[in-house]
Amino acid sequence: MASQGLSVDGERQHGQDVRTANVTACVAISNIVKSSLGPVGLDKMLVDQVGDVTVTNDGATILKLLEVEHPAAKLLVELAEQQDEEVGDGTTSVVILAAELLRRANELVRSRIHPTTVIAGYRLAMREACKYIKSTLATPIDKLGREALVNAAKTSLSSKILGSAESDLFANMAVDAVMATKSSRKEDGETYPLSSIHMLKAQGKSASESQIMQGYVLNAPRASQSMPTSVSPAKIALLGFDLRRAKMKMGVTVTLNNPEEINKIQEKEVDLTAQRIQTVLNAGANVILTSKGIDDSALKYFSGSNAIACRRVTPKDMRRIAKATGATLQLNMADLNGDESFDPSMLGHAEEVYEDKIRDDTVIMIKGPKLQPINTVLLRGPNEMMCDEMQRSLIDATSVVKRILDSNMVVAGGGAIEAAVSTHLENFATMLGSREQLAIAEFAEALLVIPKTLAVNAAKDATDLGKFSPAVDAVV
Repeated sequence: MASQGLSVDGERQHGQDVRTANVTACVAISNIVKSSLGPVGLDKMLVDQVGDVTVTNDGATILKLLEVEHPAAKLLVELAEQQDEEVGDGTTSVVILAAELLRRANELVRSRIHPTTVIAGYRLAMREACKYIKSTLATPIDKLGREALVNAAKTSLSSKILGSAESDLFANMAVDAVMATKSSRKEDGETYPLSSIHMLKAQGKSASESQIMQGYVLNAPRASQSMPTSVSPAKIALLGFDLRRAKMKMGVTVTLNNPEEINKIQEKEVDLTAQRIQTVLNAGANVILTSKGIDDSALKYFSGSNAIACRRVTPKDMRRIAKATGATLQLNMADLNGDESFDPSMLGHAEEVYEDKIRDDTVIMIKGPKLQPINTVLLRGPNEMMCDEMQRSLIDATSVVKRILDSNMVVAGGGAIEAAVSTHLENFATMLGSREQLAIAEFAEALLVIPKTLAVNAAKDATDLGKFSPAVDAVV
């Protein structure tokens, strides 16, 4: 009897109507980014609630700024984000292809083909497509040399804001930046860590005056003009705590009966900070970077020891410098005995650290880090919006170059691979006698959405594209 009083609010939907609604939402997301695909794709202008304007044709950026609420459409947004994290480029292509596969799968289900059969056919087509690409269409990069890397970077940049006059400059810059990060380890082999490429945006001048600078450019000036402008060799200490006067924590109250004791407390606060700084300097550090502040009264200790100190360095910069120089970020100085100490093994090493000037800003340059080569790409542009899009474009290009170097394989672009694989899968489907061949044939047709979209965006006629697929297959 108790169960009769229970009620569950809400409405349960199932069946073909729900599938169609989910596919429609995914296709709507695909249509938003479809016009931005290819070298003649259009940019999107997005304005958020605050009024900030973003102009881009990067699929992941567009979808990230959309406020998508539909659960099925959110899966495509997450797909683009995952593609951006894993590969770095191709975010628009995967969204368009996924939406087309869903649309065609929905049509098969409407034709009384069971969803399990469709899924099995899609998986079989995927494995066959990957096998065909690796065995027939992929070309080892060793045979093609540097020119293939530059062309791949150009392909990535062709659909971006840098794909016009500056494509040669930035394609070579992307290749040089990735090649400069090459590191060899016994356990990993040759690797190209993109985290070793630091990008610094500086407004002013034209995009053609962007350049690669050897070393790490830290966008933070010296804490005092009395400090030396150059230190060589550099021993770098990375601190994650304050070098300001030690103060009582919130809620702690000290009651004094004698006013003269106030001066002693203030002197002790200054002495504690001075002892900390002296402990770091005694360990041999001559470059001190902290993510917190430094008291003005404490700057004299650094100047007297011919050391460079920078305050309020961003955590991201601290992590990159630590990885390159071998330094360890110290969050406190407490040891097991309850005292404060600083171990010299926590220091990072570099050939030289000196102050330089970019535009009107003073920066610190770290050259010749001990563990890992690192470089900085200096991006110049007329405004912040242009610099942001340049950074996104160059990140995509460097990611493409890294993937090619890691896999040592490259394939043709411009929709040629999709057309060739489509023709191969159509022939492959005819060899099967099961119902999966219907799903494989639809998978093959879905692949043609990439070359068709490229043709439509270029104001060409894409209606007869299917007729030329065998010719494309023969050429490739």
